[in-house]
Amino acid sequence: MKNLLVNLDRLGDFDEIVDVRTPFEFAEDHIPGAFNAPVLSNEERVLVGTMYKQVSPFEATRVGAAIVARNIAHHLETTFADRPRNWRPVIYCWRGGKRSGSVTTLFNMIGWQARQLDGGYKVYRRATLDTLDHLPAAFRYIVLAGPTGSGKTRLLNALDEAGAQTLDLENLASHRGSLLGAWPGEAQPSQKRFDTLLVSALRALDPARPVFVEAESRRIGAVSLPLSLLDTFHRAACVEVTSSREDRAIFLLHDYAHLFRDPELFKQQLSKLIGLHSRERVAGWHRQVDDNNGAELARELIDLHYDPAYTRSSHEHFIELPHATQMLFRPNDPDVVEQARALLARLDATALA
Repeated sequence: MKNLLVNLDRLGDFDEIVDVRTPFEFAEDHIPGAFNAPVLSNEERVLVGTMYKQVSPFEATRVGAAIVARNIAHHLETTFADRPRNWRPVIYCWRGGKRSGSVTTLFNMIGWQARQLDGGYKVYRRATLDTLDHLPAAFRYIVLAGPTGSGKTRLLNALDEAGAQTLDLENLASHRGSLLGAWPGEAQPSQKRFDTLLVSALRALDPARPVFVEAESRRIGAVSLPLSLLDTFHRAACVEVTSSREDRAIFLLHDYAHLFRDPELFKQQLSKLIGLHSRERVAGWHRQVDDNNGAELARELIDLHYDPAYTRSSHEHFIELPHATQMLFRPNDPDVVEQARALLARLDATALA
């Protein structure tokens, strides 16, 4: 089989990348551009693994081989039925073992020039982590700092539309970053998937141009940023984004509209603030949710939670914040792209001064 093995740097030589792991493994993370043709379902893999431990490795292998053979036959009649004679796929599984090996062998017996990824997904995962150790430091970041509700994400999107180079970490994480920042109806990616998405986003950037990024803590919801990225943009130049208290309250109301449609969930989230705030204060916020008093709740969260938290965290981590370019942003106005262009012009003028 050695002549059928290829390394990770050869993936671009092939027509398609085929991931033969279970749908669960594929959903957790996969090589960019790969598609899933599982030779064991989620349930079948559990069955074989249980047999391996409780019966014997031989029996597990025999049963597993029969299941894999049936599933490969099904894929040949459906998934791969239209592949041409000169098709060249690369196949991988968890660690380049029996699943991908059996598919690669059979494909070559048919006449396709299939190859197996040496080391499987484990090699790809290790390469991803190695890349995250050094690639973030290749860029010069400009950090958008500012309290919650000031519209930093909206400004980041406007900068992207205005032609600037941006890295939207919250979009990659499917989370706004704050306690109430979960996206409605959308789960976050796994840590492995987030790392893959982050590497892909970084590789698409031009190191010769600055990269605008929103100030984030180590965790965005359930996923963590690599320390190499945090270390780099903690030392980066900053733009401190401020908005009027009323603009921020309106902005937060828009962001929290889905929470007001589920008051019990909203109150559960607010209860997580007990410890940072007294039970009496959080109970008062619960009453405002019950009374649909969103405007006053937003103002109190700004004054009593978000602003103190911003003062504590940002001035501790972002060392260039005292020298930041100041921007008064109007996040609810229709001219956000024009505001972004004005910021870019100011930054260009500062660089030339």
